[in-house]
Amino acid sequence: MSARASARLFAFVGATLLGTAQQALSQTGSVDELAGLWKAQRWFGPIARGPLVIKRSGSSYTADMLGRTIPIRVEGNELSFELSNQAGKFMGKLQSNGTIFGFWFPAGSPTGMVRVLPVTLHSAAPNLWRGDINPPDDTFTFYILARKRADGSMGVFLRNPDRDMGALWAVDRITRDGNAVKLISKRGEKESDLASGSYNPQDSVLTIDFDARGGNYEFRRETGDASDFYPRGKNPAPYVYGGAPLARDDGWPTASLDQVDIDRVAIEKMVQRIINTPMESVHNQQIDGVLIARHGKLVLEEYFHGHHRDEMHETRSASKSMTATIVGAAMYAGAPLTLSTPVYQVMNGGVFPASLDPMKRQMTLEHLLSMSSGYYCDDSDDKAPGREDTMWDQQEEPNFYQYALRLPMAYRPGEKAIYCSTNPNLALGVLQQATGESPLYSFERLIAGPLKMRTYGWGTDPAGNPYGGGGAHFLPRDFMKFGQLMLNQGTWNGQRILSRDFVARASSPLAKIGTRPYGLGWWIYDLPYRNRTVRAFAALGNGGQNVFVVPDLDLVIAVYASNYGDRVLFEIQNELVPNQILPAIR
Repeated sequence: MSARASARLFAFVGATLLGTAQQALSQTGSVDELAGLWKAQRWFGPIARGPLVIKRSGSSYTADMLGRTIPIRVEGNELSFELSNQAGKFMGKLQSNGTIFGFWFPAGSPTGMVRVLPVTLHSAAPNLWRGDINPPDDTFTFYILARKRADGSMGVFLRNPDRDMGALWAVDRITRDGNAVKLISKRGEKESDLASGSYNPQDSVLTIDFDARGGNYEFRRETGDASDFYPRGKNPAPYVYGGAPLARDDGWPTASLDQVDIDRVAIEKMVQRIINTPMESVHNQQIDGVLIARHGKLVLEEYFHGHHRDEMHETRSASKSMTATIVGAAMYAGAPLTLSTPVYQVMNGGVFPASLDPMKRQMTLEHLLSMSSGYYCDDSDDKAPGREDTMWDQQEEPNFYQYALRLPMAYRPGEKAIYCSTNPNLALGVLQQATGESPLYSFERLIAGPLKMRTYGWGTDPAGNPYGGGGAHFLPRDFMKFGQLMLNQGTWNGQRILSRDFVARASSPLAKIGTRPYGLGWWIYDLPYRNRTVRAFAALGNGGQNVFVVPDLDLVIAVYASNYGDRVLFEIQNELVPNQILPAIR
């Protein structure tokens, strides 16, 4: 090689190395270092958990929990106590079988995810009962998928499976200045700083402060292929149907798809589509579970994104259907109620209040369950005093049953149905007033016990009343039972829970909310099936919580998802059920 050629080679190599070094230097401390998938999860308790022992001495009771002895209040046949610092409280009753059954109220949480839980204490010795307080972990999770854009910015997809805050906040990108970072929100052409934080390059930790959700979240990179960010990991194996779901002592008989005349290949394709769903945008569908039952047997049970059969799932407004079921079960069991019962007469101890608005005199229990009460109450109208968010945001009246009774009227009862969660919630108040019993106990005795629902969680208003407008948590197999109960004309494993007349009315088009027919807590659908249409009814909740009942096909379909507040949730009703599942039914 000539001296001149050698010089050119050294010059080229030197320039290349210098360019590489300069490029590396430019990357260090730049936003480019944040590219990739990150996960953060915070735990908010509940701290109060563990063994609970109740002792009786004469007519007095004490509780032993967390190393403390707490006196128990006795009011009639109800026992109650509260831990210090509002760490939790218990209320329960001594049962005829010798147990103490009641409910545990965990402490509040910035995530709003805490729910009241059933608790059973068994007799361990004369005048002594033992049980366990074991609330589920209250966690809140965020994923950040950061990718470089053509314009040089670092685009961000923020996924929050608990509440879908990424869609709500419209997160667009992340910026970096030194080790300071910011998440930028963008709606249309308008941008704003959403949250700030820092990046520690030594430990590769990205810290973001979500003040509205409990403070700082420490994000760490998700490595490997098994992340729950994806439906079944980043590189899943092809799906093959594994046969009948696991048989358990929960009241569900199980069978295979073939045994109930459902096309296995078509269902495998449906599940594979879910597994293959790209996770590139906050608007991608995130399905957490799909279950199918036919001829009274559970034949498909598949979960995604790390969810499983022993984990309670949020049901949002799908639990309005649960509220209607509780009321129907109480009426069948002999509660002094009918669908024509006047709301204000019951809520005022049997007589109408003096000077009551004449339109309120006409309001019945059925009007509440069909959301046609006439209240100025619209969950999509910011000005409506009965709007669900308005009710939750106010602090003057903690008892939401009483809050509803004072609402102004906008229509005559029955004149117009408007979507408003305050209506079914007040229906629980009517049930409580008529029976003199918390709907929590009514639910356990009339539904949860017979249907073998051992794990569930109820929301309550600030006064401690169970909330009937939505948000109850159930195991997926258990919530699906509401659909099977309705399909069975009100029976479960031979035991009648609801009257046939109530089931027929609840699943009939009594009103229209928008363009969709509505019964008593159930939405009415006409679905395409082969060369005809079949009638269906469904429990529906924000995020994609669906239980579809198709009587003509002896079929129940349950789908759970996490697209809260995003229109992609409607793909379950409009695409998955009618176009992917129903064609598989022979």
